[in-house]
Parts: sequence; C-alpha cells; structure tokens
Amino acid sequence: MNVILSKLKEVIFSVMPITVIVLILSFTLTPIEPTSLIKFLIGALLIIIGLTIFLIGVEIGITPIGNHMGSSITKSNQLWIVVIAGLLLGFFISIAEPDLHILAGQVDFVTSGLISKLSIVIVVSIGIAVMLSIGLARIVYNFPLFKILSILYGIIFILTFFTSSEFMAISFDASGATTGALTVPFILALAMGVSKLKKDSKSSEKDSFGLVAIASTGAIIAVMIMSILSKTDKITVEIANVAEESSSVWQPFLVKLPIIAEEVLLALTPILIIFLLFQKISFKLSKTNVRRILFGILFTFLGLVLFLLGVNAGFMKVGTTVGYKLAMMDSNIYIIVVGFILGMVTILAEPAVYVLTHQIEDVTSGYVNRKMVMGTLALGVALAVTLSVLRILVPEIQLWHYLLPGYIISIALTYIVPKLFVGIAFDAGGVASGPMTATFILAFAQGAADATESANVLVDGFGLIATVAMTPIIALQILGFIYKLKSKKGGLDLNGK
Repeated sequence: MNVILSKLKEVIFSVMPITVIVLILSFTLTPIEPTSLIKFLIGALLIIIGLTIFLIGVEIGITPIGNHMGSSITKSNQLWIVVIAGLLLGFFISIAEPDLHILAGQVDFVTSGLISKLSIVIVVSIGIAVMLSIGLARIVYNFPLFKILSILYGIIFILTFFTSSEFMAISFDASGATTGALTVPFILALAMGVSKLKKDSKSSEKDSFGLVAIASTGAIIAVMIMSILSKTDKITVEIANVAEESSSVWQPFLVKLPIIAEEVLLALTPILIIFLLFQKISFKLSKTNVRRILFGILFTFLGLVLFLLGVNAGFMKVGTTVGYKLAMMDSNIYIIVVGFILGMVTILAEPAVYVLTHQIEDVTSGYVNRKMVMGTLALGVALAVTLSVLRILVPEIQLWHYLLPGYIISIALTYIVPKLFVGIAFDAGGVASGPMTATFILAFAQGAADATESANVLVDGFGLIATVAMTPIIALQILGFIYKLKSKKGGLDLNGK
C-alpha cells in the first residue's frame, strides 16, 4: 500500500501543475469550450490512475525482467548472444514505449497518414535495437563511453546534410520520446544486470549509466536514414480546425479504448513471450517470483491503456488549443511566458527526475546538492521550451541552429568532465523528455505552429522534445565539471579509473 501511495503521489505531482495552469488559462487568456475542458479533466484523471498502475507494473514486472536478462546474457560470455539478445530486447521494448506511440501518432495526424504511425514505430525500434546491442557490447568490452558517443554523433552530424528539415525535427524528437517511462527503467536494469558481473566495482558503477544515451542515438540515425531512402520532399500539412469538437464527452474515450487496448496488447505480448522462454531456459525463478512478474506485466498493460486513453481522448487536444489561441493573440509575450512556465513545471514534476537527482546525490556522497541539480534542470528545460516557441515565431531560426552547437558542446564536455557524469548527463536527456513533454507540451507547440502563418507544423511543431532532451546533457556535465574542480581538493576520482 505504501508503494501505491508513493507512486500516486509522484504522478499527481507530475500531472497537477499542467492541469492547474490549463484551468487558469481557460478562465483568462484562452477560453476553452466546456465539453473540451471536461474531456481534459477526465483525461488528466485517467493519466494519473494509468501512470500510477503503469509505474508499479514496471517496478515489479519490467525492471526485474531487465535485471535477470542482463545477468543471463552476460554469463554466456558469448558476444553473439549479447548482440542478438540486445537486438530482440531493444526492438520489442521500444515498440511497447508509450511516448513513442504518442509521437508517432502525432506525426501520422499532422501528415494525414503520409508518414504513418506504424512506419515511425518500427523504424525507430530497429534503430534502438541496433544501438542497444552496440551499447551492451561496449559494457562487456570496456569501450569508453565518450569515444562511442563521439563516433555516433559524428555519424548523425554527417547524416544531417542529407536529411530533410521535416525529418530532422522528427528524428531528434523520436530520440527523446523513445527513452520514456517503459524503455528507461528496462534499459537501466539491463545495463545494471550486465555491469554488475564485472569484477571492477568502479567500472561497474560507471557502466550502469550511458546505455540509454547510446540506444537513443539509434532513433535519430534510423529516422534520418528513413528520410534519405524515402526521398520525401516538402510535405505541407496543417492541424484540423481546433474548434471542431464532438458534442459527446464520452464518445472519444469509448471509440479509442478498444483500439488502444489492442495496440498495447500487441506491444507487450513479445516481452511476455521472451520472459517465459528465458524462464524455461535460463532464469528458473520460483513460482512466487514468476507470479509477481506476470502481475507486473498485467499492471503495465492496464496502466498503459488508461494512460494512452487519457492522453489521446482528452489531454492533447486541449494542449493544441491552448498553443493555438496563445499564438493568435496580438502580443507574442504571452506564449513565450507560458512556454517558459510550462517548461519549468514539467521538469520539476517528472517523477524520473526525482530518481535521477537522488542517484546523483548518492553517487557523489551528497557533495552535489540535489536542489541545485533540480534548479539547473528546471531553468534549462524552461529555456528549451522558450527557444522552441521562438523558433516557431521567428521563421529565420531553424532547429539545427540549436542542436548543432548544443551537441558540439555536449560532446566536447565529455572529454573534460568526470566519466561518471557523462553517462548520467546523457541519460538525463531521456528523463527530461518524459510523459508530460511528449504529450501536452508537444501538442502545445504544434498548436502554436498551426496558428503562426510563417511556421510549418511538421518542421516547427516538432523538434521541441529534441531541444528539451539536449539541455540536461549540457547542464549536468557543467555541474560535473564544477564538481570535478571542487573534488580535486579532496583527492576524489570520479572517472572510474
């Protein structure tokens, strides 16, 4: 019961700030139709219940599977087993990621099916699978994380010259969206399971981080290659009129429920099958543990269905409406200020951020204050959302104007900050772009882009998750560098050497 209440409290803190801001806006700057507002509140309630059940399911079902599989595939001491297991697990866990489904659905929606949801989900999952295999092999062979990240981002930099601006935004957003509520716990558990078997404890601690960072580059590279191969040129799109509304409050929920339930069932079934196969061949867990994990998978299914139902049927539509109406106002200052506030409350409210900040405090033995980390992240993400709004409003600003210097700085910092912080910082990008960013704030940006005459919904409406995912990388590495300077006095070694 304590676990349930703890998770519920985390999720309420995650969802409530945005809900309160929308209610304030609905009675002040952006009046919202009563039917839409009721749907939004029902959606918020479903997200709270669904995310709570989902997080419990991940903790008792998905994370233990990741830990057991990580240990199991490494014990084989065969590279080909590690690689094949990484491919299978990476593909199926990515396909089940709710944030990826939300992003792919938005791409499908704004392109009227020209870029289908299924194609985005499959292409991104293939990219994640390949990079997860490479990441696991890196841990086994002790290949330095900063070197492999330099190589991967070098490849991404080259691919940007051949990728269309539409796909550029989607590719970086896919990277942030893929490292969501399901993928991050599983990959972290997998990395921990593999790295625990190392004899060198410092190396094991260091290698527990960074696998998420490597896997997420797979999403960027895969979508960029998709763009190059498809040779899709300018796609002109716009969001359907925000004023269009169903008069029935419950109809959208009833229509979407069976569709979402079927999608989630198909997504989670392969994970269940892989677990049962491993249990038969390798795990040999007790009946009690197996029953607990199966209940965890069931909770994950129920939580995902409720979460996605709340998002698709009630939450995102209002996000689009708020963005649209603020962008239509005479002064741009309103949408800039609201964007900044949304960015700040979102990062402060993400449950995974609390886990990360406690983790940093533990690793640095309390030397780095978690409140300082939280404040730095909040300002960084608030700035990221503000920059994204400015990119929508000012046609001369393009996404690469942010991402190119941002990632050059990020990679450059990996050579001078403690190696432990390199993994933590890059993993933090996935933590920052959590459920609230992938849902409400993405819809908010797309609504603003649709209302801005000089903006393209597909080019300017996407890219926000990418910018949000980039700022924690720089912020935490700078903190790591500051800590490195301070720790020299105490003779501490954070490089795991």
